[in-house]
Amino acid sequence: MNMEYLKDKPVAVLGGGATARGHAACTALAGREVRLYELPEFFEGLGCIASKREIRVSGRQESLYGFKREGLAKIDVVTDDMAKAVRGAGIIVVSFPAVGYAAFLERLIPHLEDGMVVHFTTANFGSLLFRKMLREAGCTKKIVVGEWSSQPYGIRIKNMGGQQMPEVSVNYWAITLRGAALPMTDQDAFFESKRYLPSLDSVEHPVHGDTVADVGFSNVNPILHCPGSILGVGAMENWGVVYGENKYDFSIYSHAYCPSISKVQLALYREECAIAEAMGVGIQDFPEKAFFSRSNILGSEHMGEKFVVPFEEQYTLAMGTGPFSIYNRYITEDIPVGCHIYLELAKKFGIEVPVIESMITLASVMTGTDFRAAGVTLEDLGIAHMNKEALNAWLREGIYA
Repeated sequence: MNMEYLKDKPVAVLGGGATARGHAACTALAGREVRLYELPEFFEGLGCIASKREIRVSGRQESLYGFKREGLAKIDVVTDDMAKAVRGAGIIVVSFPAVGYAAFLERLIPHLEDGMVVHFTTANFGSLLFRKMLREAGCTKKIVVGEWSSQPYGIRIKNMGGQQMPEVSVNYWAITLRGAALPMTDQDAFFESKRYLPSLDSVEHPVHGDTVADVGFSNVNPILHCPGSILGVGAMENWGVVYGENKYDFSIYSHAYCPSISKVQLALYREECAIAEAMGVGIQDFPEKAFFSRSNILGSEHMGEKFVVPFEEQYTLAMGTGPFSIYNRYITEDIPVGCHIYLELAKKFGIEVPVIESMITLASVMTGTDFRAAGVTLEDLGIAHMNKEALNAWLREGIYA
């Protein structure tokens, strides 16, 4: 499918965190016009990026194929006005925590135009929520909507003396990601549009997921983050307290991961596989041995399947990536969105998921938040009423009933 019309249109990036700043900066460094949007209530958090419209990209930038993109990026527009951000844009990148999807998307819908392509990074079943909101709003614009299993990089905002700098540090670039469109009839257009999104340039081996449900299950964050943060909380909360280390050098990969946690991560993955099979959709295939290392199932994303950092070695690339508190997106996003959606799907399709349930229970106790009550539901995604056949008709053919 010819999507060449996108090459001359601006890219709009929605979000103000590290990943959104990365998409905007890396797109600008590739010579494309880019606009960065943040919600009015959080716009002040952009600091001098809002006034100077500059973001520096730095970091180790490790990747199997040596991809790098660094320097001072000039952002064409930084705004809290959604109309100004997306008017005339070709690609819209949705890059912010999934718990905030609705706040952004309800502002986006009135400004959609025919031919726009919406990329959700990272996959958290956002396309299902978006399509539901589009139906409820009566929006009939002809757009393509899809999502990717992860971000194209590991990225953090650079901090100095407790102050956020107008700079993002890229630890690694992904060489492969899994993607899908909703519905699958738009799959070719979605993948072709990737050619015109420079922040995905490092992804030389994009994989066609078997529906957006496949891509949602293939999001590695709940598998990596939830057991690592919950079962590694002792190391995290004592780091810099009794261990005599710098608190901000901590990483669950470097300091928490161990064979016992890997067993839990593998068990969680197998529960996801069982749900996917019951639904009749795919999921990324990870061999058992991939879980038993510090790099775990994340390593192959940027360094290929042969990349392994054994438990006996330090994973220096991950040091300082946190989390530094249990009140972190590793819990506050991956539990109520990822794990809770998995739990709801498991109940619907008759699958026992004791590990997923345990993650939700422990996270609720540790944070004082009832994630069962606060979690994203199948009603929220517009699929609670669907059986297996109806769900697949929606995911694959776009037949909603």
